[in-house]
Amino acid sequence: MSISSGDPLALLNGITSGQRRALARAISFCENSPDESRPLISALYRSKRLGRSKVVGITGSPGVGKSTLTGFLIRHLRTRGYSVGVILIDPSSPFTGGALLGDRIRMSESNTDTGVFIRSMGSRGHLGGLSLATQDTVSLLDAFGFDYILIETVGIGQAETEIVKTADLTVVVAVPGLGDEIQIIKAGVMEIGDIFVVNKADKDGAEKVITEINMMLDMAPGVPGKDLPRPPVLRCIANRDQGVSELLTAVDERWLQLDISDILLVRRRERIWQAVNESLHYSLMLNLRPYLSVPSRHSLVERIRLGESSPFEEAQGLLHQKFF
Repeated sequence: MSISSGDPLALLNGITSGQRRALARAISFCENSPDESRPLISALYRSKRLGRSKVVGITGSPGVGKSTLTGFLIRHLRTRGYSVGVILIDPSSPFTGGALLGDRIRMSESNTDTGVFIRSMGSRGHLGGLSLATQDTVSLLDAFGFDYILIETVGIGQAETEIVKTADLTVVVAVPGLGDEIQIIKAGVMEIGDIFVVNKADKDGAEKVITEINMMLDMAPGVPGKDLPRPPVLRCIANRDQGVSELLTAVDERWLQLDISDILLVRRRERIWQAVNESLHYSLMLNLRPYLSVPSRHSLVERIRLGESSPFEEAQGLLHQKFF
């Protein structure tokens, strides 16, 4: 069976029967051929195999040790007998659009473990630290049957709040000494955290970061109508495997709290709505593509540049030209 055969059922059968090669090819299919992969994703949703994995996002500024922490989380999950799917979002090459850093090389010992599947994906310039194909990949890993799915974002500071639209639970990682301790409390980053981890907790300034996070959490409003415990703030030294087991325990406890309070259900419903929105946006752009050729685009830009039109008017004109 080959992807070019256009047989989504064959790919889906391979995924649900545990064929790792089919899973890898399906992810590449969604990344490289979003038009042709829609039947596969539709079949995936109709298979009623989604919603069983625990999806955990790991986010934070560059240099906080997310990859090291993720690597040790994989190790502890495997020790406890869980299977793990991992999505590593890397910065994209500006020339090829492919993953630039390849964080998989930092987790080489997990590459030969049949209970672990690691995939690096380029962000391809997408804001929020996630690739556009991330949600499809989460669905594919979920259908494959992984107990946990870990998503490590690209690390672009305050723009990383998009992870909350994809993960069931989000771990926000900070470290002392980067000069950006205050950034963690800005731009919605505090609001997305279900668990906060201060990595490299043996460094000077760690207690200051912990105090600041706790102060902000004390002032943060709770979830309306939900008696949800405040997010925990944990100390960790990931490269020594200190505090990682405690983090995993906290993840399981927080996931149970979110489940009991129905917040998990709300988030998963929002994730579905987000998928609808993204599909709608993609379909609109696909239908408008014939009207966005280089000559048409040049004329459009010149009209705006010369003060004869505006971006809003041109956008409305394109919509009316195609749909009205």
